[in-house]
Amino acid sequence: MCTGIILRARDGAVVFGRTMEWGTYDLNSRLVVVPRGYEFRSHLESGMAGLTWQSRYGVVGLDALGRDYILDGMNEKGLAVNLLYHPGYAEYQAARPNSLAKSLGPLDLPQYLLTMSATVDEVREALAEVQVVSVVEPAIGIAPPMHLMVTETSGKAIVIEFAEGEVQVYDAPLGVITNAPTYDWHITNLRNYVNLSPLALPSKKIEDIDFAPLGAGSGMIGLPGDFTPPSRFVRAVAFTQTARATATGPETFYEVFRILDNFNLPLGSGEGTGSEQTTGMRSSTIWTTVYDTKNLVMEYHTMHNRRVRQVDLKKIDFSKPQALVHMPLDQKKEQDIEIVTPKM
Repeated sequence: MCTGIILRARDGAVVFGRTMEWGTYDLNSRLVVVPRGYEFRSHLESGMAGLTWQSRYGVVGLDALGRDYILDGMNEKGLAVNLLYHPGYAEYQAARPNSLAKSLGPLDLPQYLLTMSATVDEVREALAEVQVVSVVEPAIGIAPPMHLMVTETSGKAIVIEFAEGEVQVYDAPLGVITNAPTYDWHITNLRNYVNLSPLALPSKKIEDIDFAPLGAGSGMIGLPGDFTPPSRFVRAVAFTQTARATATGPETFYEVFRILDNFNLPLGSGEGTGSEQTTGMRSSTIWTTVYDTKNLVMEYHTMHNRRVRQVDLKKIDFSKPQALVHMPLDQKKEQDIEIVTPKM
């Protein structure tokens, strides 16, 4: 249960942000830095070796479960790739012996696209060169059902899904993504909400009684408020289409974080598979990330600490061929609180 949105600033900055919900156990995500020239290997079922490639671009992202899978990230060219859960709809091909060298699992795809592509068009070309095949992830006992949103510096965005083993690519001009069902279904469903408006409804007189709205926001009556992916998709479109205009990428961060705060889910409401292992967790929304694709800045906060932390990709030397660099998202799993009690 994740929600992603795109906002654009007046200076041309394109900012993507998303929440990461997983309510069954802590993903223990780390900040990871990928240098240029790093070699990736895709491991398939039954120990078979899949696609091997070297990173063309440096990347900053977040992984999960101590594994070198990038669930969410941006490269030095400003391309952002974000993986979201897509249960009940994602179907991958089975690995075939004659195409193992170009096969990779669904959790390998984000780092492949991030390290090898600079634009959405290059992502489309990269997808045509590989096969995404079913690879069971031991942590959940199935091949992870996933779909992705890809955003470039121009603001062009696509959604990548897998249906009956075939890749489906949708243009995503609204810049919104949640989870199931398919992306085209969500777009069709928006027709049910064309009446929504940021403007208050006018007063109406019936007989001798004047009926006026009880307060601000009456134009949004009918906006669905539950946690399901279709309802979150509708809310995300409504909130992004009525967002405050912002001048720059740094200012847009405030608006993206503000909107995404509406999608934080309490512990127990996030989607997951397996036994409950929630000790130490404070929310189903484990972390929230925001990427400025123009200024090459990433910011995030977590369920433990709402303080926003920043990574400036322009200040990282991606040219050194070294191992991946990992950092914990939280140095301490507690809120950073500034004490302002006056001394009297």
